[in-house]
Amino acid sequence: MGAKDAVGRYGEKVATAYLLDAGWQVLDRNWRGTGGELDIVALDATTLVSVEVKTRRGTGFGHPAEAVTAAKLARLRRLTGQWLSSHDVRVASVRVDVVAIVVPRAGAAEVEHLVGVS
Repeated sequence: MGAKDAVGRYGEKVATAYLLDAGWQVLDRNWRGTGGELDIVALDATTLVSVEVKTRRGTGFGHPAEAVTAAKLARLRRLTGQWLSSHDVRVASVRVDVVAIVVPRAGAAEVEHLVGVS
């Protein structure tokens, strides 16, 4: 496991705790479908949310959320459809969110939640 993998895994733990603290129900983590993976699948009340987690050690290469391109969003929407078709979950709506996390050298991680990015 490389340092980048460790940072990513840490970011997913921080994002999961953040969503649980907000009262969400986490249904799945690191779900693999055809052609990709959903970091977190959760319920925000009656809305199913696919959450893409992007974690960086700093913003020297841009804000973490900038790594979520239009192509990535299209893949996330497709994977969310796959997840829904393979699980018996009734929801009122579906959306894709991004949780961007910056891990500074010292102090707590900075969490920014971008709702409905697609």
